[in-house]
Amino acid sequence: MDLIGLLVTVVILGVVFYVLWWLVGVIGLPEPFNKVAMVLIALIAVVILLSLLFGGINLPTLRFR
Repeated sequence: MDLIGLLVTVVILGVVFYVLWWLVGVIGLPEPFNKVAMVLIALIAVVILLSLLFGGINLPTLRFR
């Protein structure tokens, strides 16, 4: 994966996880469930980001041709 493709993928994943984070905050879950949902979203985002950066997974990239 080239650098531009990696950057585009990271930005798209960042937007997706930000929308999930915002959605959990807007829904207004009770406190223990809200904290658990936020922690799960953060952990999944960190694992996917680290795996993407260190070559663990190959996500489809956008090709500009």
